[in-house]
Amino acid sequence: MSDLSPAERSQLEAIIGEHGFFSWLGIEIETIEHGRVVLRVPYDEKFTNLVPGGEANVHGGVAATLVDTASGFALRSTFENPQGAALTTTDLNVSYLRPATDDLTVEAEVVRAGGSMGVTDATVSSIAPNGEEKDVAVGRTSYRLFREGR
Repeated sequence: MSDLSPAERSQLEAIIGEHGFFSWLGIEIETIEHGRVVLRVPYDEKFTNLVPGGEANVHGGVAATLVDTASGFALRSTFENPQGAALTTTDLNVSYLRPATDDLTVEAEVVRAGGSMGVTDATVSSIAPNGEEKDVAVGRTSYRLFREGR
């Protein structure tokens, strides 16, 4: 995979800054390459499940959002104009592996980016209580891609 140009990267970073939900989550871009994205969300108590007296685990919806968001960004990177790309999620499948108790990192890779459909695989990880980074969820998405002329 190759890095995006500074202009392409800037276009994708602008989406994060302009999107209220992404900003609220505090999504940070760690890596953007053609067909691959790594995003991070810092741990925040506002994202945890309500478990009286239990460990504060991050709500699974945050992991699912990261799978969807990173997948969309990975697919956007395959467009000539990433910021102006038109696409929509058609399927989102997330399997949870263990609770997340710290910052979340997601890596999404394009499996296929065709003329009208795209598929990605994503893995969400977090630091476990023992200090090891562990996968907490895996996902696959499919998207309808609206490329010019199609």
